[in-house]
Amino acid sequence: MLHGDFGTTFTDHRPVLDILKLYGAGTLELVLFSLIVAFAIGIPLGMLAARYRDRWPDAVLRIFAILAYATPVFFLGLILKLVFSVNLGILPTSGRVSSQGELTMSKITNPSGLYFLDALRLGDTALLSDVLQHAVLPAIALGLLTGGVFLRLVRTNLIGTLEQPYIESARSRGVGENRLARKHALRPALIPVITVMGMQIAMSLGGAVLTETTFEWGGLGYQLSQYMQARDYVAVQGIVMMMAVIVAAVNFIVDIIAALIDPRVRY
Repeated sequence: MLHGDFGTTFTDHRPVLDILKLYGAGTLELVLFSLIVAFAIGIPLGMLAARYRDRWPDAVLRIFAILAYATPVFFLGLILKLVFSVNLGILPTSGRVSSQGELTMSKITNPSGLYFLDALRLGDTALLSDVLQHAVLPAIALGLLTGGVFLRLVRTNLIGTLEQPYIESARSRGVGENRLARKHALRPALIPVITVMGMQIAMSLGGAVLTETTFEWGGLGYQLSQYMQARDYVAVQGIVMMMAVIVAAVNFIVDIIAALIDPRVRY
């Protein structure tokens, strides 16, 4: 492992390190897209729930957060495919890009493996649209899992922050409630969200296995499921080890970010 040698797979006789390099970018791209969805859902809806605390919008949003967190990723993925791909026919059912897009991607010199970034490098708007369309459903399926957690965290911490003495002082000076929430209370309320982000990324990597399998997304999660079915333990242990290293590194980075955001934290 220290020399970067994870062995050779039994089924297709490929170095495990090559598999990690080839498919790791796909999983990274999916996790990044899902985090964008999680933040887009969790932060504004969490602020809205805190704003209407103990009223009907708050109750509806809390139920939504519980359902988003508790619904199995593969089940949600199948429902999304049924609605948006089969019934409405507006989004693709599987893959990271269409067949024509794959041909275009294969012509790129020194590809990054991140299709979104490679499409931006080419300046091909049709290819970029193709990549984004394929990413919508997997990102929503995986992002809702984390978004439900963020919603509840933002709501709880924003309510607690709005009761702090410095908020009461600003309120007594005539500062409006919306400005109090956005300018004065949101940043302290986001600190716990940043703190737990490391564990949420770990959950996203676990959910990525089911999400990638459901949508046949070409990433480490999909490859892991294929190698598990083939009982290729050399490939499985290499992929799991890589995911463990990613989780440890992300948690370390999150601790540093939390210290930079919150001056009360010292390391």
